[in-house]
Amino acid sequence: MNRDRLDSAAIERALGELNAAADSPWLICEGKLHKEFCFEDFVAAFGFMTRVALVAEAMDHHPEWCNVYNRVRVDLSTHDAGGITHMDFGLAARMDTLAR
Repeated sequence: MNRDRLDSAAIERALGELNAAADSPWLICEGKLHKEFCFEDFVAAFGFMTRVALVAEAMDHHPEWCNVYNRVRVDLSTHDAGGITHMDFGLAARMDTLAR
C-alpha cells in the first residue's frame, strides 16, 4: 500500500468511501483519521485491540490509540509521510471489519 501523503481532495474521496461501509463515521481531527469504537465491555475492547495489533504488525503500520474500559479511541496518520496516506485508510477499513 502506498505511503505517499494524500492531498485534501484524495482524503475526502477516501473518507467518503470508508464511511459508506462504516457503522459509525471516521472523521478528520487534527490532521489524523479519527474514530472512537465502543464495545460491550473491557474484554471485548481489548480483544479488538489484540486483533488489530496483529493486522497492524503485518502491515508495519501502527495506530495511535487509547483504551478506557469499553472504548477504544484511534488516530491514524503516517508519521514518515507527514500526514494521512492510503495505509491509514487501509488500516481503518480493517479496523471497521474487526469491530463488527
